[in-house]
Amino acid sequence: MAVQARERLLDAAEKLFYDQGIRAVGVERILTESAVGRASFYRHFTSKEALVVEVLTRTDERWRAWLRATIESYRVPASERPVALFDALGEWLDGAGYRGCAFINAMIEAADRDSPIHEVVVAHKNAVTDYVQQLLIAAGRDDHATLAPELMLLIEGALVTSVREGSSEPATRAGRIARTLLARQPDPRDAVRRRLRVVTGGMG
Repeated sequence: MAVQARERLLDAAEKLFYDQGIRAVGVERILTESAVGRASFYRHFTSKEALVVEVLTRTDERWRAWLRATIESYRVPASERPVALFDALGEWLDGAGYRGCAFINAMIEAADRDSPIHEVVVAHKNAVTDYVQQLLIAAGRDDHATLAPELMLLIEGALVTSVREGSSEPATRAGRIARTLLARQPDPRDAVRRRLRVVTGGMG
């Protein structure tokens, strides 16, 4: 029963926070929607902020698992998977109601960069960037360290623009830009410079 109550709280909070915003939703509303009592709430979470962090942590795990599974389901070669990211993003936006990224939304509401909410958002974005870099490495890109954050900028831009336009089309446009970036061949001298920095301990 305790596990069920905790899951009901998380499910209700996740939906309410995404649909209406974190600040707009109070603990009482979450208790009503989840049919969980106040005492039970505080047995599971020390505060509303702790609940937000747990919701985002669970969302991060689920979303990244979904992203990996979706890209694998496309059955495209490794060289095409970095662009397939944007197909997956468009697919997700079509089902998300164009309310954007729960993590970007949370970061905007939690203005304090030292807050636990901000920290869990940063951890999510770093984990997604790492996954993008893994795809680029598998695709044989020597410039993966440069390309990964560039593709993340496109992903973030598509997420925000989708809210403004009410469409998944920004993901398609971002995918076209990504293909152009990927068509750019890395300068071989960059790889030499990276190796030199490793050999010299980062000096020079």
